[in-house]
Amino acid sequence: MSPSSQGFAHFLTQTDAVGYGVLAVLTAMSFLSWYLIAFKLWRYIVIRVRSRAFMASFRQVRQCADAEHLRVSANGSNPFARLLDEGFRVCQSLRKTEAAGFKMTSPDDYVSAALAHGVAKEAQRLESGMTSLASVASTAPFIGLFGTVWAIFHALQSIALSAQASLDKVAGPVGEALIMTAYGLFVSIPALLAYNAFVRLNRNVIGELERFAHTVFGLLGLGLPAGDTALNETKANE
Repeated sequence: MSPSSQGFAHFLTQTDAVGYGVLAVLTAMSFLSWYLIAFKLWRYIVIRVRSRAFMASFRQVRQCADAEHLRVSANGSNPFARLLDEGFRVCQSLRKTEAAGFKMTSPDDYVSAALAHGVAKEAQRLESGMTSLASVASTAPFIGLFGTVWAIFHALQSIALSAQASLDKVAGPVGEALIMTAYGLFVSIPALLAYNAFVRLNRNVIGELERFAHTVFGLLGLGLPAGDTALNETKANE
């Protein structure tokens, strides 16, 4: 076998159904990971743009009526708007309960728990697709390694049957078989890097949502203007 006849194309002509199956699985995993990367990146950009516009308007809020108008106009277009909507809905529920003759023993705790639940729901939204990325990153190298082992096994069988065990006869098929491992790494590394990047982005957004939940609680529960609440949080963090 001449060096020019070796390579990926020759490997494809020599592999069997199992090898083609491994290649198909790795290719499907690669398409899935790149689709998730592109989709989640686009989603983060949209969230960031809409959230910045919403928060710029929210900082001008001085009373609940202004926040109510902003909530209606935003219509749940970003996580912060949905969290504000959650706060208003729980306050409306409390008012209906009190109008029906029931009195909550700790309404502040009820509002705080509802806002925490809203943050948890937004975290769950942000984490969609992360399990798939983690699965691709962790399993693709092993799938590629399995393809390599399988290809080497068949290559050694063919060499044994041909009774030609010289170094040049062994190195070519074994080198071609390593293509599977390289392909597995090619699929795994982008998924792993994207997963780590998205974990960091999620952590930042969730942290901002938790701070915003305190601001919403101050506005709806204590009647503090949004700007004053944000200022108090900034001083507390210093």
